[in-house]
Amino acid sequence: MFAVVVTLYKGIKIVPQGEEWVIEKLGKFSRILHPGLNLIIPYIDSVRQRISTRDIIMDIPQQEVITKDNAVIRTNAIAFVRVTNPKDALYGVEDFQLAISSLIMTTLRSIIGEMKLDEALSNREMIKARLKESIIDDVADWGVTVKSVEIQDINPSGSMQDSMERQAAAERERRAIETTAEGNKNAAILEAQGKLEASKLEAQAQVALAQASAKAMQLIAVATEGKELPAMFLLGDRYINTLEKMAHSPNAKFVIYPADIQGAIKGMLGSVFK
Repeated sequence: MFAVVVTLYKGIKIVPQGEEWVIEKLGKFSRILHPGLNLIIPYIDSVRQRISTRDIIMDIPQQEVITKDNAVIRTNAIAFVRVTNPKDALYGVEDFQLAISSLIMTTLRSIIGEMKLDEALSNREMIKARLKESIIDDVADWGVTVKSVEIQDINPSGSMQDSMERQAAAERERRAIETTAEGNKNAAILEAQGKLEASKLEAQAQVALAQASAKAMQLIAVATEGKELPAMFLLGDRYINTLEKMAHSPNAKFVIYPADIQGAIKGMLGSVFK
């Protein structure tokens, strides 16, 4: 009686939701038990493996990868997979989780190895898409569906980060030097333009002054009936103005002028009023 009870107990299998059991008959695959109440032949049928049909979260270990421009970066990933065919998952590969993890690591190294450092750091979504596309057919042969693969971290190695920081510092210093040089150049250009404009205005002033002097000499010549006195008068007038400016200069201490200047001026003025 006890043996009958034990035999019946061994023949009744209750599979929980979220699992499927692989049954072997005398060591050979027989069938898959689905969730619920199932009957098997005791001592002939046996449960080989209980396979979870829920999403499996696989943490892909971190690894160092060399990019196309010989930069070393560290990267890891996480994969979400589901067993859709327990038979293939059990008999198609020895350990499907280890196989998928190794496949993702090697494929990730291959993808990043074809990219330069800047491309690898800025194209995470593209790497993820290519990674999933590359492994989806292989894992399908193992009765597994890849739902998603996410790149968790993709960062330069410690030595590479130091090099990048030094490069960034050098680039900032170069830009600062260029900015300073550009500012000095613009200042020199503005100063030169200012001097040029001042020279043009000074030249225009000299021309205007010469024209005014010529006009004055013409008027004086008309008034004095064309004698030499107009030129002498203007020269004397300019000479006096020059002496006056020198006398009012803050740096002027002595003023030197010819001893006969008074006689010359008197002679000029006397000739005018004759």
